[in-house]
Amino acid sequence: MDTKTVRQQFIDFFKERDHSFVRSTPVVPVDDPTLLFTNAGMNQFKNIFLGKEEVKYPRVVNSQKCIRVSGKHNDLEEVGYDTFHHTFFEMLGNWSFGDYYKEEAIRWAWELFTEVWELPKERLWATVFKEDNESEELWKNVTDIDPNRVLKFGKRENFWEMGETGPCGPCSEIHYYVGKDVSKQNKKGINVSDQYWELWNLVFIQSNCMQDGSLESLSQKHIDTGAGLERIAAVLQHKTSNYQSDLFQPIIREVERLTDTLYKNNPVPHRVIVDHLRMMTFAIADGVLPSNEGRGYVVRRILRRAARFSRNLGVHEPFIYRLVPTIIDMMGDIYPELIERKIHIEKVIKVEEESFNATLDRGLENFQKILADLTADVIPGDKAFKLYDTFGFPLDLTQQMAREKGLLVDLKGFEQEMQAQRERARSSARFHVDVAKGNWVELTKGKDSEFIGYDEAKSKVQIRRYLIENGKVFLILDRTPFYGESGGQIGDAGFIRGERFTIEVVNTVKEGENFIHIGKMMSGDGIESPEVTAEIDINRRNAIKLNHTATHLMHKALKLVLGDHVHQAGSLVHSDYLRFDLTHYEKMTPEQIRKVEEIVNREIRENIPIEISYKDFEKARQEGAVALFGEKYGEKVRVVSAGDFSKELCGGTHVTSTGEIGFFKITEESSLAAGVRRIFAMTGSKAVDYILNGFDILSQVQELLNCSKEQVIKRVSKLLEQKKVLEKRLRKKQTVGKSDVLVSVMKECEEVNGRNVVASVVDVIDMDHLKNLGDQLLTKLKSGIGVLGGVIDDKPNLVCVVTKDLNKKGIKAGDLARKFGQMIGGGGGGKPHLATAGGKNPDVLNDVIKKIKKESVKIVRGNE
Repeated sequence: MDTKTVRQQFIDFFKERDHSFVRSTPVVPVDDPTLLFTNAGMNQFKNIFLGKEEVKYPRVVNSQKCIRVSGKHNDLEEVGYDTFHHTFFEMLGNWSFGDYYKEEAIRWAWELFTEVWELPKERLWATVFKEDNESEELWKNVTDIDPNRVLKFGKRENFWEMGETGPCGPCSEIHYYVGKDVSKQNKKGINVSDQYWELWNLVFIQSNCMQDGSLESLSQKHIDTGAGLERIAAVLQHKTSNYQSDLFQPIIREVERLTDTLYKNNPVPHRVIVDHLRMMTFAIADGVLPSNEGRGYVVRRILRRAARFSRNLGVHEPFIYRLVPTIIDMMGDIYPELIERKIHIEKVIKVEEESFNATLDRGLENFQKILADLTADVIPGDKAFKLYDTFGFPLDLTQQMAREKGLLVDLKGFEQEMQAQRERARSSARFHVDVAKGNWVELTKGKDSEFIGYDEAKSKVQIRRYLIENGKVFLILDRTPFYGESGGQIGDAGFIRGERFTIEVVNTVKEGENFIHIGKMMSGDGIESPEVTAEIDINRRNAIKLNHTATHLMHKALKLVLGDHVHQAGSLVHSDYLRFDLTHYEKMTPEQIRKVEEIVNREIRENIPIEISYKDFEKARQEGAVALFGEKYGEKVRVVSAGDFSKELCGGTHVTSTGEIGFFKITEESSLAAGVRRIFAMTGSKAVDYILNGFDILSQVQELLNCSKEQVIKRVSKLLEQKKVLEKRLRKKQTVGKSDVLVSVMKECEEVNGRNVVASVVDVIDMDHLKNLGDQLLTKLKSGIGVLGGVIDDKPNLVCVVTKDLNKKGIKAGDLARKFGQMIGGGGGGKPHLATAGGKNPDVLNDVIKKIKKESVKIVRGNE
């Protein structure tokens, strides 16, 4: 039975039992700052368990994309070495929110396993929490499992908790014996032997864990189940390894083809590459980009780990990106976002592979040097950190290489070195306040946070509850015209006025389904009555509308000008400007920027009515509506259309017709990350002001040059040419005294076993001048190392030269430039005979040159 059939049969089984199918959310959690990645099927239903969100469907079935690479659920170290741990997997699950409970969950699980999928009953085992007698009896009464195969275990194995506090309850797990000889089964192997695979976990959420550890019964009981698709597919396909199933085999065969290797001869690298490819593909498709912080750093770690294992297959060039089409062919029909972002995924992986390959060899060489200097079986923390900081080696990659050599890594020392960079490496968290915690004062009861801001800017509403903390006021209303920050659009500001108090709202955010108004008391001694008037800053809102609709128009224009590979990778809709991140792989030309502006302004002049409609998600997608990276969409979606030109799924606020935007101007285009560009733009009066200010500057330049506007470019070009001529003359004049400079430098030369070592600070006017001196010094040295330092534009610079005879002994100027560049707070590189380095702090140059000379002497002596 192929995996697609397994997935669909699971979904259909529960749909036949009145479950509503809910699509997988992105692997980037929506509105949950506590998680880096979606790691379980229940993540999207967390607010229901916490009582923060109303139940839309009492019964739900789902197949959820999951990533587990950090925190409590971290399977990374096992990936590749065993046959069933993965960084990416699909979690099949069925849920009941206050509807059916234990009996149905147990009976249906057994029915699906034994009657639909026909798993042999003599291989199945069930475990329950040791205090859960009810579940034990249900297994024996509503299924025909052998009663001796129902086992009790403690809290560690059979009790589920969302966190230290919150919803929790006992669980029942179904295990399957994969061994060849059925007669050799023994209950002592459950939860111990890898011959018994846990296939399905049925969680019975019935309690709330309090701060003191005590349990309170919940008013409603829920079912939350999870079954790993990869394991179930392997079992149903009669495999003893997940990697033997059809979810992995096509990719493994492609790895074999591209690397000219055989999986059976060296399985671990094949498994790691295939597993990590799946994780990277889905993460990038959902908007994560490799970086040095947060989720991006996790993706970078995974990619570099895969690249490291490709070396074990004899591959030294980027090739992992070439596997992307295979996985998309396999899974694109289930997850269409893979097809839409195929080019983007390939480009990002390829660029990252190329970047890592550029430093991997040098890093591996440095690792070997570390091993050569070891006096114990532990790699020092500072050395591991250098591999991370200088060569981009994630810690787990260093641990992996150490493990292959039978060594450990000093993790405590690494963390001490890392602490200085901790704040920069940590993801910047946006504002978060838990509506279920804190000293919230409840004024009225009932539903809250109904958004009325599409139609109303001012309304009489009621305060449901409020919190005053650290001089700030947090309010939740029954109805609100204030838009909560989401979808890239900033939150509204304005005022909330009561009978004897006024609160200025400075921001509005969404936490789950709650709109939280953040403000400060402008007048009054406190909140005395729930009856208030909520009024947004309408001028600010209108400016936001202009920028949000312009964002949609620009998105479509970018696709028309640059190609269909363009997707939104992030955005910020502000009242003063819009910021848009797009998937594109090279700098936009001035002509391309001009063309995008022309298209958007044409649509503005057409004054196209903006239409808002609500449709089924699938129908909207079929009609061409664009869904954005990382957004969570329900079955009913809001579609924002500008005629036939643009159509996007969006919950933001927009103008009624494009003419209201007035004017659109791109102000900046730059690189954000590999394969991602960033655009800033303005609309309306802000854009007009920007253009007028530009003309003012042009007029001032025109006046200084005493020419017409049309002659400005020609006149400035002429001045630049004159500047080059003058600089050349100055360099020539400096060169006249050059021999005197080098004579002085050579007087400080130190002879080491017949070789010359020179390190000195010289006066130079630019980098060309410094390199010219280096060329001359190389000739004078005859045999040896020379380093000259000079301050150029208030920054320290070095030129390193090494004679050819020392090049043959492995001493290269490029290596010295990289090493010495770090000593001046920067880096460097170049050719074996001549290389340069640049730094940041000119004050250290004289002291550094002295150290460089001592180090150069050591290098020469060490190569004798």
